[in-house]
Amino acid sequence: MYQDYFGFVEMPFHVTPNPRFLFLSPTHEEALQHLRYGIEEKKGFIVLTGEVGCGKTTLCRKLLEELDANDQCDTALLLNPKVSETQLLKGIMKELGEESRARSKSDLLDKMNDILLQRIELGREIVLIIDEAQNLSFDVLEMLRMLSNLETYDQKLLQIILMGQPELNIKLKEKRLRQLRQRVLVHYDLQPLNVAEVQLYIAHRLSLAGSNGQPQFTPRAMKKIAKASLGIPRMINNLCDKALLASYIRNGNNVSWWDARKALKDINRLHT
Repeated sequence: MYQDYFGFVEMPFHVTPNPRFLFLSPTHEEALQHLRYGIEEKKGFIVLTGEVGCGKTTLCRKLLEELDANDQCDTALLLNPKVSETQLLKGIMKELGEESRARSKSDLLDKMNDILLQRIELGREIVLIIDEAQNLSFDVLEMLRMLSNLETYDQKLLQIILMGQPELNIKLKEKRLRQLRQRVLVHYDLQPLNVAEVQLYIAHRLSLAGSNGQPQFTPRAMKKIAKASLGIPRMINNLCDKALLASYIRNGNNVSWWDARKALKDINRLHT
């Protein structure tokens, strides 16, 4: 509704993980560098954790764009972690464009080993990314550990990135997962934005959406959104979207503290 009113070329606060809108705060930049380092140095297991809505999936999309631009890299992205061991193996093969009629776990694992070896011999790198990894079962995590054991004399056949909520950290500390935990050589915990970064984040998204300096969020509105969102990008997006709508409804040319307050009340009403 407010896109034409404010002259945006596109909506500035979509909650979908569009890597073009990625705001590289210091914590997001550091997280991305950890992911790049883990892949380039072939560390095997990489773990990225963070609160819901903090930008893990957007970082994942950014990383995938970079990897897909690399002609020597094959990627497999699994978004549904609630799978069995056989479904996991078949899902990875499907993502890599391979098929197997094998049914048993051992046969599938042998087939996977053959596929990865063939690609490594051709000079390719293979990266597996699993989102919402805190929902993986113990059996599937054990299967991933077995996959991480596949290697040549000098490198792992598969780089595995687990992305999840803080519950993933708790799960990995379980005694029965100690062997897997010892294989995690790169681990980064994504932090929320601070107040100054929230202001830069909002300005960043407005600019990418085609803002010519209008509308402006008043300093009080910025502080209100920063505090209410706890620095979580998804919450910032929701609040800014509703605050812009509130400004539009009153025929405003900026986003005031009252618009931000109304946005917060609307969101709280939806969650009570």
